[in-house]
Amino acid sequence: MPKSTMCYEFSCRAAYLAVFRSSLSNISSKQQLCRVLQQAGRNPSHAILNKYWTSRTSKLNFDDFCEILKCEQKTEEAELMRAFRKLDVNCDGYITHSVLEKALTSSGEKMTAEEVNAVCSLAEINKDGKLDCAEFCRQLVSTAEQCQTAALEKLEADAKLKRQNFGSQLYSPPKSSVASASSASPAQHGESDSTAKKDSQSSSHPPSARSRRSSLSNSVTMASSSSKAGKVQEPSGLQDWHHCFMKGCFFVDDNSSISSLQYHLHIPQKTSVYLTIQPLSLSHRPDKPPAWMNVDTAVFVMTAGETKEDSALVCFTESKDKEKYVWKGELNAGTYRLLPFTSGCRLKKQNKSSFSDKSVKLVYKTDTGEPDLTSELREVLSEIFEMIDLDGNGLLSLDEYNLFELRTSGEKCDRDAWAVCKENFDMRKNQLTRQGFMELNLMEATEKDGDPTDLWVTLESMGYNHMLELVEACPFQIDVHCEGTQPSMQPLCLDLGTKLLNQALQKSITSRFGAKALRGHDNVFIYTYRGDHRISSLIVNKANQKVTVHVNNEQSRNWCSSRGMAVFAVEVPARTKMVCQHVLPINEKQEWVYNCVETSLPST
Repeated sequence: MPKSTMCYEFSCRAAYLAVFRSSLSNISSKQQLCRVLQQAGRNPSHAILNKYWTSRTSKLNFDDFCEILKCEQKTEEAELMRAFRKLDVNCDGYITHSVLEKALTSSGEKMTAEEVNAVCSLAEINKDGKLDCAEFCRQLVSTAEQCQTAALEKLEADAKLKRQNFGSQLYSPPKSSVASASSASPAQHGESDSTAKKDSQSSSHPPSARSRRSSLSNSVTMASSSSKAGKVQEPSGLQDWHHCFMKGCFFVDDNSSISSLQYHLHIPQKTSVYLTIQPLSLSHRPDKPPAWMNVDTAVFVMTAGETKEDSALVCFTESKDKEKYVWKGELNAGTYRLLPFTSGCRLKKQNKSSFSDKSVKLVYKTDTGEPDLTSELREVLSEIFEMIDLDGNGLLSLDEYNLFELRTSGEKCDRDAWAVCKENFDMRKNQLTRQGFMELNLMEATEKDGDPTDLWVTLESMGYNHMLELVEACPFQIDVHCEGTQPSMQPLCLDLGTKLLNQALQKSITSRFGAKALRGHDNVFIYTYRGDHRISSLIVNKANQKVTVHVNNEQSRNWCSSRGMAVFAVEVPARTKMVCQHVLPINEKQEWVYNCVETSLPST
């Protein structure tokens, strides 16, 4: 984990602990969210608070807070000055105490008279009873920085507090990659499992006796992709096998979860099957190699029962051949459910700044004054057309188009509206052509007289930022080859099967590797799946009360986690299973080390 990332986590915890006793405490109100954001140097407006604390929000945890900080930038002095200029009616750089008091007590997060006096005490009032806006803004920013510094110093000085929030090893960036590697088993793919020892060399401070009893250390050294052997070989004569395929896309949603279509696969008779999934390269911009091609993918195959309980995991793609993830075997006749999966290690929610710092022009006016789509937008719309053309026939059926509508607007186009589309836009065989798709988007721009606002909503919903880079989505393609019969696939709705995918994922972990009990807990178990290209851990709590497990990956090397943090805590409710994290190498061409210490923490 890069030192800058670890320092960022440390800063997040320092801000959090300035408000709460522990990083395991939850934010339980909008007011608390406002306080902890202010402690982190943010200046949240009503709109920002309402964005993260909706009518359905009951609590936010430390992980949620860290994700919010990634999206919301620190309050800068220039931003404060812009706000104060609106109050500076004489445009002379000064405002009166009464004007400031009115603004602070009547709009935004309304302050009390005591809070206003505390704020105003930062400012120097001149003989005319006015305060200098520029100096006042500098003081506010400086005070926020001083609060952050004080919180950092408090956390740095308090060993007990650091143990509570960082685990049995005190916070310190790894000395070097050599030191990190030495803590893992030197044998390739070697694995060791032991309690944290009193004379451990991975920390300059010995862990507490309680931590030794309740910690579980798991260290695995993984080979580079170039040195791996035993790939699943493509069957000879594959070009003569029966084949079907279907496209899809992983989307990062507002809550940072990842969603995608799922599919039904029908196999008429027992046959040998070669199944692959891979990121889909969109070819319209060869000068910009697609960043999403390194996103890990997998597909789980389950029996298609009517309920979750009736479904069972059959197989999943484990082996990798370049960008393809592969499974080869036999399937009986029947209907199966295909569940695409990505770990979230490489496909994540992006910072807000990547969406709004700069914007590519979407619409321009022609010589006749009519709005038209720019070439850049047309290229992206062509990419989107390919993403939603699931069967790859170059046309959009009503069902395919509705997947796009549900993603971008939350509504469906009914058959009457589709008939209107047929009258106005280019169609073939009652399906929308690429040209018709362009015409439809141009009509939206024309109706708004060139205002691109709605177009941006569409593009952001499909995963594009304001530089028209696809950063929150990953197109993929699933191919099914059958030796003796013709398979067929059908897409299912976007909102189906999240529980089923979680069930398949959990089963893939528990069925392949044995459980290891968390020290001091007879009913809490850790499963660690170790594939050739991914490590996943699962916590199973069989007790009748919740358990909080502190996870420390600081000694790992050349790695990235679906959690996005080296140190975090997971609260597992009574009698439930929960995926803890997925881990991938940052650079697949180099050896990587997974070194994880799981520790039970007392309930708060």
